[in-house]
Amino acid sequence: MVEKQTAGRDNLGDFAPQFAALNDDVLFGQVWSREKQLPARDRSLITYAALMAQDLFPQLEAYMKIAKKHGVTKTEMVELITQLAFYTGWSKAWSAFGIARTVFEPAK
Repeated sequence: MVEKQTAGRDNLGDFAPQFAALNDDVLFGQVWSREKQLPARDRSLITYAALMAQDLFPQLEAYMKIAKKHGVTKTEMVELITQLAFYTGWSKAWSAFGIARTVFEPAK
């Protein structure tokens, strides 16, 4: 089950309240919660792929953590990034692997 998202309100609630509400209530509240149509785990993989393809690295770590919460394993994330390297760019994959190492193998 997708947990209640408050990042929009937490980060932009005072500055852009309508955008924050759409982020939390529509995108995450309505779209991400449609788990019968597409599980959150699959949505996480798709979202990560779309962000990496667009070179949106500031958001990748947060979405990788969400993917991990939704059950995506280190092996699956490594395979996703490897696959995407050929379609989005080798340099993007190198950057994504740096994030993956941080998320899936935190410093001991």
